[in-house]
Amino acid sequence: MKEVFLNRIATATPRHQVHGAFRAFAARQALGRDSIAFGRMATRADIETRHSVLEPSWPEGSGTACGFYRHGGAFPTTRARMARWEAEAPPLAEAALLRLGLEDEGPRITHIIIATCTGFVAPGLDRHIIDRFGLPLNVERTTVGFMGCQAAINALKLAWHITRSIPEARVLVVCLELCTLHLQDTTALEQLLCFLLFADGCAAAIVSSEPQGLRLEGFDSVVIPAAHEQITWRIGDAGFDMTLSGMVPFTLAHALPDLAPVMLSGRAVRDVEHWAVHPGGRSILDAVAHGLDLPDNALTTSRNVLSDHGNMSSATVLFVLARMLAEGRPGVGCALAFGPGLSAEAMRFEAG
Repeated sequence: MKEVFLNRIATATPRHQVHGAFRAFAARQALGRDSIAFGRMATRADIETRHSVLEPSWPEGSGTACGFYRHGGAFPTTRARMARWEAEAPPLAEAALLRLGLEDEGPRITHIIIATCTGFVAPGLDRHIIDRFGLPLNVERTTVGFMGCQAAINALKLAWHITRSIPEARVLVVCLELCTLHLQDTTALEQLLCFLLFADGCAAAIVSSEPQGLRLEGFDSVVIPAAHEQITWRIGDAGFDMTLSGMVPFTLAHALPDLAPVMLSGRAVRDVEHWAVHPGGRSILDAVAHGLDLPDNALTTSRNVLSDHGNMSSATVLFVLARMLAEGRPGVGCALAFGPGLSAEAMRFEAG
């Protein structure tokens, strides 16, 4: 059976840097002492910049352009948010795909996999990419929907299975999330802190049997018992409503020691040189480091992506892997991401 490789990755973010604007906006949403607590915890989030398709308003924190969010006003409906996703997703995908070199390679693509949990429309992003980049009209299409932050690993797993069964396959994986379209009108501190993490971004990758890039060794998926309500993602009348419990880091830190042998297929943690952990937040990364007893610098790349971009849901772990590819350091690696369920997805790879 042919080996499978993640050949290359390209990324893109929208041009609007909104982290400061959101911090000011959310602090006004919080009430009384919660506003002070929000400011203190926002500083500890270790995020410097986040990007959005929404232009921040002026003065900073008073709303957004076009009145998409306004203090004291009705927040947009799900229909309005999906209309904005339909308008904004294609140009962001194009930016990543141009960097990937798809203009030259489009006709060679045999399969396309789209992962997203922040917007849905039909005909979808796959059809736009086919038309824009000249993909074959018989390209096989799959959408991985509503699997949250772990969906990139699910998409790469599908690409791996496809390429193992069809060695001549050339699979395009696109993870695109516009998380900032789903801010909720709330004064609850835990929800506001949850929204503090999220940002918009797109990552695209080519998976094939061509021996270039990261060699994909295998995948594993684990559902963590008695934690199914700790991460939820439901469609409401005013966008998609996320719950991210403060218990998630505690649950992961205690579950990971038992899950590690499964996720690493028997390999010891100390033998893994590259950890591409989805930076769901500083506390998530701290929990993984503690649960797996990792060296102090093991999650540096994940922490840097969190600082530069925040949490872009499914796209984020590909941002981490893209930096590892660019560094070109050889060694055994493991990518981890977590999502609704609570569940964990793992991908084992070898660089160099």
